[in-house]
Amino acid sequence: MKHLRKAIYAATLLLAATAVGSGGSANAATGKDVFEAKGCGGCHYTDGPAKEKTIDDQLAKKGPELFYAGSKFQKDWLGKWLADPKPIRPLKYNSMTEDNPGDHPKLSGGDVAAVTDFLMGLTSKDVAAGKVKPKKNPKGRQIFTKKMPCSGCHQYAGRKNKLSGGRSGPSLVEAGVRLNPDWILAYMMQPEAFKPVKMMPVFAGLLSDKDMLNISRHVASFKPKKKK
Repeated sequence: MKHLRKAIYAATLLLAATAVGSGGSANAATGKDVFEAKGCGGCHYTDGPAKEKTIDDQLAKKGPELFYAGSKFQKDWLGKWLADPKPIRPLKYNSMTEDNPGDHPKLSGGDVAAVTDFLMGLTSKDVAAGKVKPKKNPKGRQIFTKKMPCSGCHQYAGRKNKLSGGRSGPSLVEAGVRLNPDWILAYMMQPEAFKPVKMMPVFAGLLSDKDMLNISRHVASFKPKKKK
């Protein structure tokens, strides 16, 4: 009887573990169904690799590609954003003149968690984990603000938290909360794997690997100041 109880207990644990392990997968499958039912695929494609070959291909897109969303975003941020979207780009997607209308649809209830799980499951082999540790970096800051300068296209919180930078690219305000630090580096080093057609310069050959690492660490440190 004692051995039977142990066997039943072990089987129960195994079933529980299986249920937990498959739950994420099941929720991601539900998220994919929600993503398709809501028409999200009309603006965002989720099957890689990148499809754009020409500028016309890029201009035909209504929103950014998401086939590497799980490697690019941080899960906590993504879930909160899907529930209450705020513009990331000051300007409308693919526009240099029109303001972003901030009209991205919201998700609610269980749809948020399901779609978050679905998108976080879309990863890229080109993003190596554990490469970038967020840290305020004087060398990265100097390249970001002066040598390149990245700040000509991207907004960021400057001295005394004052908004600085350009509007033509995505905002990098609190980028350390939104972006996976390792993705920042991977994107700088091999942007063609993610966006073969883009306005952002190709830094390989212009900057050393160490320079790109320093910039990545610097951008990944863009987080809200802790309240005292």
